[in-house]
Amino acid sequence: MTRPLTGDEYVESLRDDREIFLYGERVKDVTTHPAFRNPVRMTARLYDALHDPANRDVLTAPTDTGSGGFTHPFYRTPHTVDDMVADQRAIAAWARMSYGWMGRSPDYKASFLGTLGANAGFYAPYSDNAERWYRESQEKVLFWNHAIVHPPVDRNRAPDQVADVYIRVERETDAGLIVSGAKVVATGSALSHYNFIAHFGLPIRKKEFALIATVPMGASGVKLICRPSYGATAAAMGSPFDYPLSSRLDENDTILILDKVLVPWENVFVYGDLGKVQMFAGQSGFSERFTFHGCTRLAVKLEFIAGLLVKALELTGTKDFRGVQSRVGEVLAWRNLFWGLSDAAARNPVAWKNGALLPNPQYGMAYRWFMQVGYPRVKEIIQQDVASGLIYVNSGAEDFHNPDIRLYLDRFLRGSDGSTAEQRVKVMKLLWDATGTEFGGRHELYERNYAGNHENTRVELLHAQTASGQIDAYKAFAEQCLGEYDLDGWTVPDLWSPDRAAAWPR
Repeated sequence: MTRPLTGDEYVESLRDDREIFLYGERVKDVTTHPAFRNPVRMTARLYDALHDPANRDVLTAPTDTGSGGFTHPFYRTPHTVDDMVADQRAIAAWARMSYGWMGRSPDYKASFLGTLGANAGFYAPYSDNAERWYRESQEKVLFWNHAIVHPPVDRNRAPDQVADVYIRVERETDAGLIVSGAKVVATGSALSHYNFIAHFGLPIRKKEFALIATVPMGASGVKLICRPSYGATAAAMGSPFDYPLSSRLDENDTILILDKVLVPWENVFVYGDLGKVQMFAGQSGFSERFTFHGCTRLAVKLEFIAGLLVKALELTGTKDFRGVQSRVGEVLAWRNLFWGLSDAAARNPVAWKNGALLPNPQYGMAYRWFMQVGYPRVKEIIQQDVASGLIYVNSGAEDFHNPDIRLYLDRFLRGSDGSTAEQRVKVMKLLWDATGTEFGGRHELYERNYAGNHENTRVELLHAQTASGQIDAYKAFAEQCLGEYDLDGWTVPDLWSPDRAAAWPR
């Protein structure tokens, strides 16, 4: 019988030869480094939850590989509405363990891995690879990250004209492909087992750029260059009381560099097929599933933010102001919208290949647009209505241990209605970490862009409904109304056209 990794096994699995660089030094052990140790432990919680009998009904399902084991439901190919709803419940349950702030938890890439059970044929002549990865990732609940976007370098040129930067195959060998280049942005790569390389963006014109494959994070020649670490900063500058989110939930974003990396043939999904590599986004099922995952996670995150906002308003004494209440209602409306889109995607799925179902893409595309408007708006409401309360705080937890100022803190920083200064500051620092720190700013950028840039999310929705014939149907609906009247009155027999000339005053 197979089973997912436990939390301890997950932690141990990260102790390999991965090359991670931060602040000019190579990270010796990602599981103990200040930038990563707490995010690693937060991820380990997810794996341990799979083995907790209390979570069995929500977080696990039998594998469909014949192993006799169990897995996270989203790693399987769904075939019924009940399967889709089970996926949604499991995604939400894991999201609640990180309060919605872990955008690239292991089940995120199950958005792709869970498609392989029905869609392995798409990857011919590498179908066997797809089937094998479907089994292995499901049975172990492997943690994959991805990097599918070209770096923001010379994007005005074709990819083959930026061969010194963009991912490309340098040569073929009996063992596999030798690959070099960079991708952006490999979120969570330092915490995961494998990187998934695909293509999204400019048309590919040469075989060596047409690659979809996976690479172990510890493979020789793979290098991760990290952006600044919010976790390391939090560890150096404060305590968990001061940075309760960024100190444990910074997934970090890295520049993924491949320097003559051997990609074994058994890790290849697509190579050299210019048409197929372009069709991946539309035919892999990944887009429909990652938007479903993201929408569900965001709904959980907004529940957390809404609760935290209400607590902050109670502490400032403004919760009963009518204008403030109306804007809290707006935050709740955004929460309801995303839950509604998630429910609709799960309960109205579309038929796919080999009896499989996909979340309804209509609602996924709506989520991609609304998230870019909704999340910044929620952040604006918090800054508008909590206002100076967000920064009317002392410097850190240590201040409360200083008898010279503790009396002043207790008096002047107390909250409303009898709440203590410690209670008030604790809430405000959590809300500031969510919205005002670098960590909070990065999350706004993430929610705005991770599902596509602000133009593509609109244009792709238009193109999708044009291709499906829906735009023509909408036009025909409008034309039906236009056809019921003309300059002489109604053209349909059941409506009466008045004789305006007879009725006009003489």
